[in-house]
Amino acid sequence: MSDPILEEELIDIADFFKVFADPTRLKILFLLNEGECSVNTIAERLEMNQSAISQQLKTLRSSRLVKFRKEGRSIIYRLNDDHITKILTLGREHYEELIG
Repeated sequence: MSDPILEEELIDIADFFKVFADPTRLKILFLLNEGECSVNTIAERLEMNQSAISQQLKTLRSSRLVKFRKEGRSIIYRLNDDHITKILTLGREHYEELIG
């Protein structure tokens, strides 16, 4: 049997899941699940302006869902770890079961 979850933990977990509640952030995460992308590539693929993408990436970075590296003048983003991939996969599987 696991230890009871503390109130502070519940708040942190709730905040973590709130990040997934935004469709634009989810689009970015699903795109990065396919592989690394620059800000320009993300903006082009999602047909959004770079400023809006950068704002969402800032939230994803602060929530530690994505990492970045510099390549020349470009910033390349990727998912932080396999846990994010698993969460996206489970979310999609759950959705497909609901509509199926």
